[in-house]
Amino acid sequence: TTPPSPPSSQPQLLKPQEIVHNLNRHIVGQQQAKRSVAIAMRNRWRRKLLPDELRMEVTPRNVLMIGPTGCGKTEVARRMAALSDAPFIKVEATKFTEVGYHGRDVDQIIRDLMDISMNLTKKRKTEQFREAAKDTVEDRILDLLTGTTSGSDTEETDSSSGTKKSTTSKTAAASSSSSRTSSSRESFRSLLQQGSLDDQEVEVDVPIGLGTEKGAAPAGGGAGGAGGPAGGIFTLGGDANNPNLAAMSDFLNRMTASQGGAGGKKGGGGGGGPPSERKKMSIAEARGVILEMELERMLESIDIKKEAIESVEESGIVFIDEIDKICSSRDFSSKSADASAEGVQRDLLPLVEGTTISTKYGNVNTDYVLFIASGAFHSVKPSDMLPELQGRLPIRVELQGLTEDDLYKILTEPVANLLRQQIELIATEGVELHFEDDAVREIARMAALLNRTVENIGARRLHTVIERIMEILSFEAAEMEDGSVITIDKALIEERLSDVLVESDLSRYIL
Repeated sequence: TTPPSPPSSQPQLLKPQEIVHNLNRHIVGQQQAKRSVAIAMRNRWRRKLLPDELRMEVTPRNVLMIGPTGCGKTEVARRMAALSDAPFIKVEATKFTEVGYHGRDVDQIIRDLMDISMNLTKKRKTEQFREAAKDTVEDRILDLLTGTTSGSDTEETDSSSGTKKSTTSKTAAASSSSSRTSSSRESFRSLLQQGSLDDQEVEVDVPIGLGTEKGAAPAGGGAGGAGGPAGGIFTLGGDANNPNLAAMSDFLNRMTASQGGAGGKKGGGGGGGPPSERKKMSIAEARGVILEMELERMLESIDIKKEAIESVEESGIVFIDEIDKICSSRDFSSKSADASAEGVQRDLLPLVEGTTISTKYGNVNTDYVLFIASGAFHSVKPSDMLPELQGRLPIRVELQGLTEDDLYKILTEPVANLLRQQIELIATEGVELHFEDDAVREIARMAALLNRTVENIGARRLHTVIERIMEILSFEAAEMEDGSVITIDKALIEERLSDVLVESDLSRYIL
């Protein structure tokens, strides 16, 4: 079987080394985690090139990342989302409750992922159609300026006698009319392209609710098939995420839209359409509105929902953070009454293994969705998870705690490191900020010391230390003269943080 060529919009062009290189620009260390994530992302593309009979047998290898807080687990997920054009969602495990309790159940993860996929698919298709739509926009504006060329003008009737003109006279009249119209349109086209007509006002029939996500549920709970709250007159009560209510509301709104809506003008084109209203606007504004209308019309010719569902099933990635917070230690024999504990783990089992979730766009199968979970596992161990869930996360990646050298690299190597952020912020006041290298080393040393003596919060400790150092300087920078230079040296660091070390020594003995 000849493997299919991969779609150009998918992130298959990023090789594992390229993914790791991109992650290195923002995250220091943790090479094993970066490699595992890069391989998992690349395998999504490799699977698409397999023969059909083998592709069905290859399932994603889900990943469990284990490491202390502040070592980069969540940052890996954030940067992955920026690298990947595939549907990607990051969720907190603690936000979900067991089925039967008030709150969000885990099926909502896939429904939210479908919303993301719909937006991605619509954006991708919009970019494909944009150039063709721009050509049509110019003709639409010329129609508004000069009027559409009507075929009825070529068949004129002699009003006095009621008889048709001779063929020669009709042909001459039609040719003359056509040449005048063509000449007029071309002159207007030239002015339009030069921008001379941008301030002239025209009247445009605009569909009500233009620009609202097609098929998305508005704030009131209905699904705006006609373009949102303004376009849909049916808003059903209840849970806005209920796929059955969303489908019913969408159907009712489409029915009213096909008949011209309630209170709005019937859409042009004769065949019924969304209700529209006539607005007067400048040609410069009309360009964007008509372009949006043309893109919506072009998108109606393709099945976006089908492509979005296929994208989730084949390329979807779910990152579940703080998964250790829904574990309870096996040392306690009593069953936990927490609705966000083991019950959520049981609900996650079929989702990770593969099941069918009902969404307002259709049924979604999760057999080939990649799941990446992460947790600090301070008070519990990975073995405290349900054995079945452990088996569904076969690849274990342990992230290392950050050393003093790692903290120094975090301050200097990433593209948007913390020191550069402070320098650019102070530069907005016309003040130049300069950090000496031994001062940067001292910041890293103090942060590592505080992590050891107080509480290990990883790289987040750098925020605490830098804000303590910059507090007075940031307050006074606005009063300084333009061109002033502030140099931060090791002595200043020691002065600012001397009281913090005294407090940390005492804090260990205060109950």
